[in-house]
Amino acid sequence: MGPVTALATEVFLGDPSRFATANQVASYIGMIPCEHSRGKRQRLGKITKQGNSLLRYLWMEATMHAVQKDPELKRFYRRKLIQKGMGKARVAAARKLGIRLWIMMRDQIDYEEFCRRGKLRQKGEARAGMA
Repeated sequence: MGPVTALATEVFLGDPSRFATANQVASYIGMIPCEHSRGKRQRLGKITKQGNSLLRYLWMEATMHAVQKDPELKRFYRRKLIQKGMGKARVAAARKLGIRLWIMMRDQIDYEEFCRRGKLRQKGEARAGMA
């Protein structure tokens, strides 16, 4: 993540505590699918693009660099690439990266601490699954 993307995220998101959930952050930026529903049938389309286009662009560009550096994000991107194709995989990975940025801003932590917490949480879930 470069300084421009980090600064833009901080400026455009503002106070991270104003968002209660990660889904609210994704919705604010416009990285959620449009919905075209009739009756009981729900159809999800392309992303809404209702948020800040510059921030969306920066997250998409930063994602391709982050995918090369972060093994967990790389696995996620490759899985989505196989399942959905390149465009949707990039958007999904960018949304995940953006939510990570929001969590780091909200909790005032750096990326290493974020990764450490994720590993601790995974170990706790694995132990709970064994019980």
